[in-house]
Amino acid sequence: MVEKTNHFLSLKQVTIRDPFFSPVQNTVIHTMIPYQEKVLHDEIPDIRPSHVIRNYRIAAGEIEGTYYGRVFQDSDLAKWLEAVAYSLTVQPDAELEARADEIIDLIGRVQKPDGYLDTYFIVAEPEMRWKDLGDCHEMYCAGHMTEAAVAYYEATGKTKLLDICCRLCDHIDRRFGDEEGKVPGIPGHEEIELALMRLYRVTGEDRYRKLASYFIDKRGQDPDFFKKEADARGGDPNSYINRQLITYAQNHAPVREQDTAEGHAVRCMYLYTGAADIAAANQDEALMEACRKVWDNMTKRRMYITGGIGATHQGESFSTDYDLPNDSAYAETCAAVGVCFFARQMLEADPDRRYADVMERALYNGVLSGMQLDGKKFFYINQLEADPDACSTAYAYGSEEYTPERIGWYDCACCPPNLARLVTSIGSYTWSCGENTIYSHLFLGGSADFDFAGGGIVKLEGNYPWDGTLTYTVSPKNPNATFTLAIRHPGWCRRMTVTVNGENVSESTVNEKGYWELSRAWNPGDTVICRMDLPVRRIYANPLVRADAGCVALMRGPIVYAFEGIDNGEDLSALRIPRDAAIEAPPFNADLLGGVVALKIAGRRLKPMDDLYSDYPPEEEEAVLQAIPYYAWCNRGRTHMKIWMQE
Repeated sequence: MVEKTNHFLSLKQVTIRDPFFSPVQNTVIHTMIPYQEKVLHDEIPDIRPSHVIRNYRIAAGEIEGTYYGRVFQDSDLAKWLEAVAYSLTVQPDAELEARADEIIDLIGRVQKPDGYLDTYFIVAEPEMRWKDLGDCHEMYCAGHMTEAAVAYYEATGKTKLLDICCRLCDHIDRRFGDEEGKVPGIPGHEEIELALMRLYRVTGEDRYRKLASYFIDKRGQDPDFFKKEADARGGDPNSYINRQLITYAQNHAPVREQDTAEGHAVRCMYLYTGAADIAAANQDEALMEACRKVWDNMTKRRMYITGGIGATHQGESFSTDYDLPNDSAYAETCAAVGVCFFARQMLEADPDRRYADVMERALYNGVLSGMQLDGKKFFYINQLEADPDACSTAYAYGSEEYTPERIGWYDCACCPPNLARLVTSIGSYTWSCGENTIYSHLFLGGSADFDFAGGGIVKLEGNYPWDGTLTYTVSPKNPNATFTLAIRHPGWCRRMTVTVNGENVSESTVNEKGYWELSRAWNPGDTVICRMDLPVRRIYANPLVRADAGCVALMRGPIVYAFEGIDNGEDLSALRIPRDAAIEAPPFNADLLGGVVALKIAGRRLKPMDDLYSDYPPEEEEAVLQAIPYYAWCNRGRTHMKIWMQE
């Protein structure tokens, strides 16, 4: 096991008992994971079939049939298995584990003697193995299965899937590289890099780290790599990747020379998550500096207020700086999940609140909006403004992803299991340990088990994000244990006070990275209370963001708010929020949308006119508006929605 100077605590070291996130996690564990299991077995009527398990059975020679689905269909099963592994850690379930073991046995029966594993090429095009890295996702699927294998081993101690993936990654290592007897190659869709680093840490096998580094170093050395690959197959100018901009797969320049977030948003996040991990492991400052530059460009010029990324449907990609349309926003759920991955990796390398702030923003807004509150329907795309008629006409682009309502499954079903694996593993994003320091990054109630200074537990209680009071109870195993508890002062929080055993702590203890560093000799039962002001905040976009000119958005704590037609009438474009409008945050409403704090705003409504255009401005009238958390929109039926409102 390779140790880091600062590392996130594992799921087994963290317990989540949180008024907000425990219900979400329970929905994923008790509803979403079983629902997705049935989808993978094609047991849910009236939704698009998955065929994943059937593909595996065909590949194993157990039944007759033809391959069905996208070329990367295997990854849906891999991500589901990873979510199962985290679920078993959080809440052991012998029956679920037994069913997962049966699926792992099936995967083992599919694997070829040389270690190769991909049902599409085993069943549909065996002669085309490794000949279309740009479009065919073999290493992407291998990466997701390997991440699942590591998670399942850590959860259960069982090595069968881990052994399968070691053979698979050994097969990839034997094939790709610049050494004699190997062929050069890079994945079209990054993911294998993350997985190899996880495999390296759990096995201690340095070949996996070197292979991950190779894929990072090779990327961008030949910007025409995928075109040449298509030419070698006989020429395929219409292949998907060849129809995209050269930046689509982040192969336009060497990774160390990249300084803007480009191309397919999910691929970009996976690339830089892996790059940041490799940079830290290899002490590669040039690579880490590239990660910082891309992070700054993404968060300061190319990210939605929700933490969503990817402004355009064309290539599911980033657009140009400040081009952030609301009604046609792509903001794929997987991309917001990827933001959390990238943020976590940067935070592990450098405990700076700017990474934790973005991770929190994406988690509470851009990620959770991807799932219906009941856990059975999902958004692929997360628009920031929705007109149901426009969703299904003007923005459809012939794609099911632009839908005015969440649906039960997708032809490209990457998002639902990706969301499931993040939510079930959220405990491992919450606390990290540096040298004699435990960091509190996300304010999820529960406890963390640390092992320095003789060990101990830190317990966190609160009703975040609806209430700003947090109570930490520190219980070291040894009295007078000396160490540091570092608590994030969120960037959104204008005023935060901290007491230790009732005594005020000076703000001078907040370090340059935005953490309260509470260094002292701790005794069992010592209590830290943090109080954060949670006023409703008016948020304004940079004037260069054309879509938000003259508009205001509302936030309270980390929560972004949205206006729905069901509360305010469907003519949301006629609503105004005066700059001096009174905005109230009434008490928590347990009966609304699973329990939320909704906002009441003294707004204005412009009256409709008879003519399309007029010499005179429309008349106005007073209107009491209601805003709800963005993540909860579209849970009460088909409706209009806006985040940015005219001021």
